[in-house]
Amino acid sequence: MIAHLTGTVAGIRLDSAVLDVNGVGYLVHATPGTLGTLRHGATVTLFTSLVVREDAMTVFGFADDDERAVFETVQSVSGVGPRLALAMLAVHSPEALRAAVAGEDLKALERVPGIGRKSAQRIVLELSGKLGAPVGTGAAAAAGATAGSADARRDEVVAALVGLGWTQKVAEDAVDTVSEGGATSDPDAGAAGTPSEQVASTLRAALRLLGGRRG
Repeated sequence: MIAHLTGTVAGIRLDSAVLDVNGVGYLVHATPGTLGTLRHGATVTLFTSLVVREDAMTVFGFADDDERAVFETVQSVSGVGPRLALAMLAVHSPEALRAAVAGEDLKALERVPGIGRKSAQRIVLELSGKLGAPVGTGAAAAAGATAGSADARRDEVVAALVGLGWTQKVAEDAVDTVSEGGATSDPDAGAAGTPSEQVASTLRAALRLLGGRRG
C-alpha cells in the first residue's frame, strides 16, 4: 500500500498529475480540487490510494487524509468502484458527502455522473454510519457547500491556469471573461452540468482565450 507520495510536480492534466519521486514519475489521478492546488515544479505531498487490478495498478491522490479515507470508504458500496468514488469527491467535498448520506439527500448524490436514483438509495443505505456525522446539520452543511461551490469552482480553474504558467491576474481575468459569456468563451462554461464538468468546461474556454492572446 502506498500511503503517500512526496515529489516534484512534473505535469498537470485535467484529471491527473505526474509526480516525480526520486526520478520515478508517478501518474496520479485526482479531483479538480486537488489538481488545482498543484504547481509545476513545486514539491508536494499527496495522500494516496493504490488500486490493483489484473491489468493495471492505478494511483489516486488526495490533498488530505480525510478525502482519501472517504474515497476508500465509499467503495465499500456495491457497484461503486474507484472511478465513481473519485467522481463523487469531484462533485462533493467529504463533508458534503457526509451531509448527503446523513440527510438522505438523494438529489445531491444524483448530481454525480453515473449515480441514479437506485444507486443513490443504495449508497445512503450502505454508507449509513460509515462516514461519520457531518460537522453541522445535514441541511446546514449542504447549504454551505452549495453557497461556496461557484467560488470554489472559479478558484480551481484559476489555480489550474496558474499551475500551467499564467500569472494570477491573467488567470483570474480569463476565467471572469469566459464565465461572463465573452465571445471566445465555451458555450457550456458555467452552465448546466456537474461541478467537475463546469470546471473542465471553463478551463477549456479559458485556455482557448489565452491561447488566442498568445497567438
